[in-house]
Amino acid sequence: MGQEIKCRVEFGKEASDGKALLESAEVLFRGDFRLKIPFHSITSMDAANGKLKIQFGEGAAVFHLGTAAEKWADKIRNPPSRLDKLGIKAGTKVQLINKHDEAFKRELAERGAPVVKSNADLVFLSVKNKDELVEMAYLTKENPVWVVYPKGIQAVTENDVIKAGRSVGYSDIKVVAFSATHTALKFKPRDR
Repeated sequence: MGQEIKCRVEFGKEASDGKALLESAEVLFRGDFRLKIPFHSITSMDAANGKLKIQFGEGAAVFHLGTAAEKWADKIRNPPSRLDKLGIKAGTKVQLINKHDEAFKRELAERGAPVVKSNADLVFLSVKNKDELVEMAYLTKENPVWVVYPKGIQAVTENDVIKAGRSVGYSDIKVVAFSATHTALKFKPRDR
């Protein structure tokens, strides 16, 4: 989601102006104090009169969001699925290169997104190390490519992925949390 808004937040005896961020699995606040509220830790939530009140394990936080309060509450209650974040709709033809987890393949089938060998709308390249990024050079530069790689390991970093994509004619345009262990970075062919 990645939405950001300047606001005032009250938490316990503290209050501060700062920046609230609505991410795909948590709400963050950065001001005179910091908050990180994972969606799974929220025990109750209410949006009214421009305020979003979130009760979670550490207490209650009140975000003064104005007209965005109800929209944020709805997005927290109904976060986008992995396929939504990746832009996969029913009928999107997907090509999978290298090994992909079974849960992802199941989600594709349930969404009605066929896995194809060629002429894909989206290509997913799974890599375990930077040496496997060489595969990007062999892809046709006609459609967007998602590179899926492990989080937080030095075998392949975000910089390695970006460098590899740019070196073969792609522009990096988006990054999402693919899973608890993997990140996906989206490339599109550069305009010619």
